Amino acid sequence: MDAKLINPFIKSTINVLETMAFVKCTAGKPYLKKNAVAQGDVTGVIGLTGEANGTVSVTFDKGSILKIVSNMFGEEMEELNAEVADAVGELTNMISGQARRELEEINRVFEAAIPSVISGENHQITHYTDGPKIAIPFTVDGGKFTIEVCIDG
Repeated sequence: MDAKLINPFIKSTINVLETMAFVKCTAGKPYLKKNAVAQGDVTGVIGLTGEANGTVSVTFDKGSILKIVSNMFGEEMEELNAEVADAVGELTNMISGQARRELEEINRVFEAAIPSVISGENHQITHYTDGPKIAIPFTVDGGKFTIEVCIDG
């Protein structure tokens, strides 16, 4: 997969978390993910259509999402609940939206579906395309999370 398709998602993830949650995150080295097991406790998944089909997911471990959502809400969140799940969906939507705007600047146009949220230990992430699953690990104060980008062609 072309790095030009991955970099906007890395950049938008860093920007959204700094802007919305005042959280600095650091991207690790992207890698090809071979299985469907999530690398955390709660995942937002959003489908992409347009010149190619794909999905983007953002999976947070409990420590990272509680820190992020606590900062967003201005109150201490101590458990994974419906409010946290809603925030994961919204963060996924914002990350996807910013990345898609950047991709439009290089004439790569994608539309997004409504995000869904999956949670639970060892939950599965289904990417509905046959493209490679590129995973980018991130670290934040309090935990880690991973974005996965899977786009056909």
